[in-house]
Amino acid sequence: MTYGDTRIYKKVEVIGTSTESVEMAIQRAVDRAQKSLDKLSWFEVQEVRGHINDDGKVSEYQVVLKIAFELA
Repeated sequence: MTYGDTRIYKKVEVIGTSTESVEMAIQRAVDRAQKSLDKLSWFEVQEVRGHINDDGKVSEYQVVLKIAFELA
């Protein structure tokens, strides 16, 4: 199949977390999805949120993603 051919995708929602950054939360979500889904193709960030600790510092980033994979 070439890129111009008809492709069908399914999207699933996952939530990635990280104490480091939004980007790391995204990557962790994609890495985990890759373990159970084949042919990952793209993602959409739906929501970014996080946790604030008692000192007023961000202690965790949470990113809600829709990840698409190609159906066989």
